[in-house]
Amino acid sequence: MQENKYSIKQWVKDDRPREKLLSKSPVSLSDSELLAILIHNGTRNKTAVDLAKELLILGKNSLAELGKLSIRDLMKIKGIGEAKAITIAAALEIGRRRQAMGAMEKPVVRDSAEMANYLQAILRDHHHEVFAVVFLNRANKINHFEIVSQGGITGTVADPRIILKKALEQEAVNIILCHNHPSGNLKPSRADEELTSKIKEAAKYFDIRVLDHIIVSEDGYYSFADEGLL
Repeated sequence: MQENKYSIKQWVKDDRPREKLLSKSPVSLSDSELLAILIHNGTRNKTAVDLAKELLILGKNSLAELGKLSIRDLMKIKGIGEAKAITIAAALEIGRRRQAMGAMEKPVVRDSAEMANYLQAILRDHHHEVFAVVFLNRANKINHFEIVSQGGITGTVADPRIILKKALEQEAVNIILCHNHPSGNLKPSRADEELTSKIKEAAKYFDIRVLDHIIVSEDGYYSFADEGLL
């Protein structure tokens, strides 16, 4: 026997999130109602909003925390299958990318704080340490951003040869190195300092300048340039 599911179409019109969004605006909907639209159908015993509320609890009632969960994590909620989990993960990723672009409305990098805001938005949901590079042209306009290495919870290793090869491919004149510290500790390690120095010296042979190395976490950022380490 086929299981009957709560469909949004079966709700009273005033209770339908989609109808509410059309008649008012997305801003008028709660987080659970927005998630319910993505979920679409509930189960025999739970509405889509009920499932959405369970998801929010799983994410500690924070969309930022929800965005850190994997597909498998989302599927821990009974009634959230793979298709629904993928839809939710994709929507959260779109939101993250929009936030990152909003943090960098000006395409030209002007200072470490502006760059750090951009990097925090992109790297905030990575549980493990990643190493990335921002490739800039002569006017310090961003040509390309790429994560070049991913590691464990305590660290990652970046290959200077790969970084410089990509810099040449992107025709970059300047580059900004960056990585995250999931632990929240912003102090650079000795290995961070040595790697920065190695990349900086190697880049000189190709007339490429390392403008900064920025470490970001949810608590703030650390700029090698601001601290006089470059």
